[in-house]
Amino acid sequence: MVNKSGIAKFFRHNTAAYLFLTPWLLGFFVLTLYPMLYSLQLSFTDYDFTQPNSTQWIGLDNYRNMYASVRGETKFTSSTGEEVRVDRYYKKSLEVTFRYVFISVPLKLIVALAVAVLMSQKLRGVSFYRAVYYIPTLLGGSVAIAVLWRKLFEKEGLVNDFLGTLGFADLPSWITNPEYSLYTLILLTVWQFGSSMIIFLAGLKQIPQEYYEAASVDGANKVRQFISITIPLLSPVILFNLIMQIIYAFQSFTQAYIIGGGKGGVLNSTLFYTLHLYIQGWTYHELGYASAMAWILLLIIGGITAVIFISSRWWVSYGTGE
Repeated sequence: MVNKSGIAKFFRHNTAAYLFLTPWLLGFFVLTLYPMLYSLQLSFTDYDFTQPNSTQWIGLDNYRNMYASVRGETKFTSSTGEEVRVDRYYKKSLEVTFRYVFISVPLKLIVALAVAVLMSQKLRGVSFYRAVYYIPTLLGGSVAIAVLWRKLFEKEGLVNDFLGTLGFADLPSWITNPEYSLYTLILLTVWQFGSSMIIFLAGLKQIPQEYYEAASVDGANKVRQFISITIPLLSPVILFNLIMQIIYAFQSFTQAYIIGGGKGGVLNSTLFYTLHLYIQGWTYHELGYASAMAWILLLIIGGITAVIFISSRWWVSYGTGE
């Protein structure tokens, strides 16, 4: 049986704590949990927000649509027995997003770690340089920077002007060329390495200098010290940065929307998953299908995160000796 007096006593002694937690709890239930559950319900429907009275329950058809697209099919049979056209751009959005994530995240972490190592040295004005390197992180996700980036990489932009002074001619518009447009977005993301750099820098400060002194006495050079001391002891920080940057990369939207003109660029070369989700939901009014896409994205991020956590037992060291 439930001890009601014990529960009442618990809440009576923690009233102040729950009063302070009330704003967060309201925000969680009203702005997070309820929308998530509602979107899960919508993912099983054919819902057009311009015609809410015509909502139909279609079961797993939205998910079957995405599965058929990945398989390369053009049509599938719905739960009502009708032939339904497959979303032909869903597979493309997956391919673009995965390529973006698996190229940009490692490059970003490598640059962040390299700069963090440099900033951890005793250099004159190092605090100023740390602040300067962090500024792109504060500005990089804004619409203004995305517009500026688009201008820089246009055919008549400053990048081509600079390359022209070096002797290069007949340069393309990097933004509108489907071969290079995605890499301009990757470059923009790598440029925003400041947050990862700060976290790496904090981790580097926690490594005892005695380890490096002992390694120097044993004859280990700087490269050997970095591989044998810095990387293993920094591995928990690498794990954290890796997971956070993967989650952030999968949710990238603003840059692709602005630079790609809101349509995924030429030949859908910058059609990110979130951008395709936005187009389906707010351009074509298919909020049921967009909700299903959102839940699949959640499963993808959760699955990759789980794989990284499982694999971390073989490459992450917590200094416990195990």
